[in-house]
Amino acid sequence: MADLPTPRFDEFHRYEPLTELLFAYAQARPNLVSVRSIGKSYEGRDIWVLVLTNTVTGADVDKPAFWLDGNIHAAELMASTACLYYLNHLISGYGINPEVTQLLDTRVVYMVPRLNPDGAEMALADRPRHIRSSTRPYPFDEAPVDGLTIEDVDGDGRILTLRIPDPHGSYKKHPEEPRLMVAREPGEFGGEYYRLMPEGFIKNHDGLTVTVNKDREGLDLNRNFPSDWRQEYKQLGAGPYPTSEPEVRAMVDFITSHPNIGAAISYHTHSGVILRPMGTQSDDDMTPEDLWTYKRFSALGERHSGYPALSIWHDFKYHPKEVTSGTQDWVYEHLGALFWVVELWSPNKEAGIEGYKWIDWFRDHPVEDDLKLLKWSDEQCGGQAHVDWRPFLHPQLGAVEIGGWDKMNFWRNPPPALREREAARFPAWMNQITLSLPKLELLRTEVRALGPDTWRIRLAVANSGYLPAYVTKRALERKVVRGVMFEIHLPSGDPTITLVSGKERMEGPQLEGHAPKSSQQAFLPQREVTADRAVGEWVVRAPKGTRLALSATADRAGTVRTEVSLD
Repeated sequence: MADLPTPRFDEFHRYEPLTELLFAYAQARPNLVSVRSIGKSYEGRDIWVLVLTNTVTGADVDKPAFWLDGNIHAAELMASTACLYYLNHLISGYGINPEVTQLLDTRVVYMVPRLNPDGAEMALADRPRHIRSSTRPYPFDEAPVDGLTIEDVDGDGRILTLRIPDPHGSYKKHPEEPRLMVAREPGEFGGEYYRLMPEGFIKNHDGLTVTVNKDREGLDLNRNFPSDWRQEYKQLGAGPYPTSEPEVRAMVDFITSHPNIGAAISYHTHSGVILRPMGTQSDDDMTPEDLWTYKRFSALGERHSGYPALSIWHDFKYHPKEVTSGTQDWVYEHLGALFWVVELWSPNKEAGIEGYKWIDWFRDHPVEDDLKLLKWSDEQCGGQAHVDWRPFLHPQLGAVEIGGWDKMNFWRNPPPALREREAARFPAWMNQITLSLPKLELLRTEVRALGPDTWRIRLAVANSGYLPAYVTKRALERKVVRGVMFEIHLPSGDPTITLVSGKERMEGPQLEGHAPKSSQQAFLPQREVTADRAVGEWVVRAPKGTRLALSATADRAGTVRTEVSLD
C-alpha cells in the first residue's frame, strides 16, 4: 500500500498540483478513494469529484451520501482547502478513528474541492485578477475600451488600492494613525483629502474621470441554479438561463443522478458563519418540521466550529429589499435535501470585533473597528494584511501611492498560518451530519412453505439512521423520493418459477429514523413506535431448493440485497 500524501494546508494549489494530489490519494487508498470527472469547465478543465467510501462494504450508489463542494467563487480559495482537509481527515483516520471508519463503511462522501477551476487559476496567476466566478465573458463578449480594469499593476502578486490626493476626495488620514484611511465627515472641509480607487490600468484616460469597469467575466455561478432563477436585471450574474454554465450543469446533473444524496455543504469565504435556508422565504414560511431539523443540526455546527449559524433570509441579505438564491435553495427547495453554506474565515473576529451585524458592517462601522484590524495586521500578520502606502508611478495617473488592505490574502482568505485552523473546525460536524443520514438495513428474511412448491417470502428492513428516509418534508412535498422499494428478482424464461401474489417491484412506506419526534414530557404518547420498519411479502411457486434474490431500496437510505433458499 502506497503512503498517503502529506498535503500542506498553508498554501493554495493551482489546477495541476491539485489534480496530482487528488489522484495520489486514490492511488494510495484505492479501496477508499476514486476520482471521477463530472464535466468540463468553460476553459475545458475537468471538474473532479472524489468518491469516498469503503468499496469492500458496497458500491457508493447503494449507500446514503453527503455532498461537499468548494471554490465556486474564483478567489474563495480557502473553500478548496477546507475540502482537502476533510479528505485527509477521512482517509488518514480510516481504521483508526471509529467514527470515520463507521462513516466510510456505511456512507459515501462526494467531494468537489474546486467547482470552478478556471476562476481559481485566474486568482492564483502570477499577476492575478479576482473575478466573481467563471472566466466566460458575460453578458457581452467585448473587452472594455475605456475605464479602469482591476488588476495587479506593479507585479507584486497583490491587488491593493490606489491613493491620490484630491480636495474633493471622500477619505482622509486618521489623525492618530496616518496609514489608515477613514471617511470624511458630512460638511467637513479645509483638510487633506484623498480619492481611493482599486489598483488597475485605465484605458483612454481623459485626465479627469475614472470609471471602474465591471468585470468582463460577469457571471456568478451561484446564481445560475434552477431554484428561483431570475434574469440579470433582478439577479446579477445569473446567466442567460438556469444551468447555462457547464460547471453548474455538471453539479446539477451529478446530484440529480445520485438520489442517495441527503445532505450537503458548500464552502465559501468569508464572514465566519454557517448559513441555512431559506434565501427567498422567511422561517415563518418554511415547513416547521424542516425548520426544526435545520435548527438542530445548525446548533451542532455552532458547537463544533464556533461559527454562529444564521438564516440567510433573516440575517444575511446583501440588501434588505433583495433576496439571494443559489445552491442552498436549489438543493433544499427542489430536492428536499439538507444544505448549508459555510462562509469560512472572519478577519473581524480575529481582530476582536464583537457584536457586529454581518453584512451591514461592510456598509458602515465605527473607525475603532478599523483600528483593531490595523493592530491585528501589525501584530498577527507581520503588517501584511494592511500594506503600508508606497509611491508608485502609474502609467495613466502619474504619481500615486499603492497600499491598503490585501483583501485576497487576508480578507477573502485567511493568512497561511491560520488556514489549517479554520479548516479543522468542521470535520466533526460533517461526520455527525453524514452519520445521521438514513441507512437501510436488513432485519431478517422469512421463508414459509404453503405447499409442496408454494412459498411465502418476507423481507423485513429498517432505517437505522437518525433522519427519516426522505430526510425532509420538502422532499415529500416535491415528490422526489419514493417509499422503500421492494423487489424480488425472478429468473427470466423459467416456467417453473412464477409469482402467485405480490409484485416483482412494489413500493412500501416511508421509513422514519430514530430521531425522537417529541420530548419524553410530551402531552400525547408517540403512536407509531416502529415507523422505521417495513416488510415486503410475496408468494412464489417454485421447486424446492430454488434460490431467489431480494432487494430493498430507499432513495436516500441506500440499498440492501440478500438471497433466500426455498426449503
